[in-house]
Amino acid sequence: MFDADRWVEIWVTITRNKTRSVLTCFGVFWGILMLVILLGSGNGMKNGMFAGLDGFATNSVFMWTDRTSEPFKGFNKGRLWNLRNRDVDAIKKNVPGVEYISPIIWGDRSDKNVVYGQLAGTYTVKGLFPEYFNIESQKMHYGRVFNEIDQLEKRKVCVIGSEVNEVLFNGADPCGKYIRANGLYYQVIGVVEAKAQNISIGGRSTQCVFIPFSTMQQTLNQGDILHFLTLSIKRDYNVKQVIDECTGLIKAQNEISPTDPQAVGLVNLAAEFATFNNLFTGIDILVWLVGMGTLLAGIIGVSNIMMVTVKERTKEIGVRRALGAKPFNIISQVMSESLLLTSMAGLLGLSLGVFILDLVDKVISAQPPSRGTFFLHPEVSIDTAIAATVVLLISGLLAGLIPAWRAMQIKAIDAIREE
Repeated sequence: MFDADRWVEIWVTITRNKTRSVLTCFGVFWGILMLVILLGSGNGMKNGMFAGLDGFATNSVFMWTDRTSEPFKGFNKGRLWNLRNRDVDAIKKNVPGVEYISPIIWGDRSDKNVVYGQLAGTYTVKGLFPEYFNIESQKMHYGRVFNEIDQLEKRKVCVIGSEVNEVLFNGADPCGKYIRANGLYYQVIGVVEAKAQNISIGGRSTQCVFIPFSTMQQTLNQGDILHFLTLSIKRDYNVKQVIDECTGLIKAQNEISPTDPQAVGLVNLAAEFATFNNLFTGIDILVWLVGMGTLLAGIIGVSNIMMVTVKERTKEIGVRRALGAKPFNIISQVMSESLLLTSMAGLLGLSLGVFILDLVDKVISAQPPSRGTFFLHPEVSIDTAIAATVVLLISGLLAGLIPAWRAMQIKAIDAIREE
């Protein structure tokens, strides 16, 4: 049952020496404030990092060719070779762990290679499968991306990036109009902008012209050669195992030694994302250690001040014991004072920390959007706030534990004699 008189007595005791109470609270206030700001800053860095990668499949892999580093079946070391359409077909047929796959070929990036009327610009022209847009998600401004029918019928259509659209069409809807890319005309069917800002393949999608792979391969007249291969892996499959299956299949089809570590270059984006997650997990642990260390210093300060308070109130405690006060009453009062002090200081620090983070978030959000944002939405989750509150309350009780034990050692007769 709530005892109002008891808490009023505790409050009067605390406010009896305001300077000491303020000093007692400051260490805890500063500790919890630092913990909240550090946690929020860590989350801001994490949000900024992953916002720049949002929309790009986290389980994707990129492959390309490199010189062989081992002789094999009569071929010398250092041989140049090319990925071909048969490699894509073989992976689709024999590697069930692949979810989406798209080869990529690039056109000539010559000066002013993309033209509409009197307007022109220098942009990347690349051919790819429709599945590519499931690996690098796009924001659609106008129209649509090309599909399997466009691919099968080798239609001369294209999807352009938003910056290309701004230069050639002043941002208006260009669908149905024709542009000239690398000397050939294509009908525009859509305008896109990649969701991911910190990662791209062969240039930002806003500065690209996308053409169906079959159409691009035919217009380049390079046979069935492809320049790059990108794929995503199904969630239930082991990424490394699927990569080994793909590279082993490619090496077998192109007369490359199975043990050649150099012939197939690759980037495992899933491993990169895992590294980022581990990095930020480490940052979170470090922040908690630093914050808890600062908070511990404040708690020790509370405990020391409470020890002084108990020493000053020796006579009072002795009188209460002589009048029949139970040990629980003495212990609970000391620990209640400690809990109240730490709770007030800690909740004030928590509130101020959340306010500062919210203020910083509003300032950042008011700035014009820019590429490569590395700090976004610094915040602490409700779970973190609850955890910090629980730690704070436990710390408050622990801070009063030793002073309460010291108070219990005071004998009534000795306390009454003390001047």
